[in-house]
Amino acid sequence: MARIVVTRQRERSAELVARLEALGHDVELLPLIATEALSNEPIDVSAYDWVIVTSVTGARELARRIRGRIPRVAAIGQATAAAFGGADLVPRVATQEGLLAELPRPAGKVLFAAAAGARRRIVEELDADFLPLYRTRELAVHSLPDADLFVLASASAARSLGRLGSAVPVVSIGPETTRAARACELRVVAEAETHDLEGLVAAVEAAVGAP
Repeated sequence: MARIVVTRQRERSAELVARLEALGHDVELLPLIATEALSNEPIDVSAYDWVIVTSVTGARELARRIRGRIPRVAAIGQATAAAFGGADLVPRVATQEGLLAELPRPAGKVLFAAAAGARRRIVEELDADFLPLYRTRELAVHSLPDADLFVLASASAARSLGRLGSAVPVVSIGPETTRAARACELRVVAEAETHDLEGLVAAVEAAVGAP
């Protein structure tokens, strides 16, 4: 059994916590980020050929505000697609680069709906319109619980953890989170091969071994 800290928002953590506890681990929830919607205004997407969403939060916000004829939808990750209610394209590699590699060309007029401050690779390559749907706040934490492993599901959470200046061992959900963690001198002991719940659970088990 390992002592594991999950750093996701409380509303996004229940399934991950339950899965890790079922494997026999002692799990503590310590949210390191919070998200805030930027608007309630309707979003008319009828002029676009593709809409791209890259996170569960972004997919939910877009679904809440969307109006007009819905074009083809591309989503990074199965959980993001499910949060929107389905997608026409979910790339095998759950990154912006993975999506760009599989998106049919020419893509036409594209809307990239994501967090304020999101990476702009999709915007740059597709000349897409960018719509910030929400902002992510990094929460201040003054001390850390004693743990064998911290689970990071975003670069923002990595930066929040890194501000404490402790080289704690972490499991990362994917390459962007890994880069942010290493930049903060956190010790990445495993990275999820698939950037989703299943990948995180498998990476934790690879890091700590079977209970």
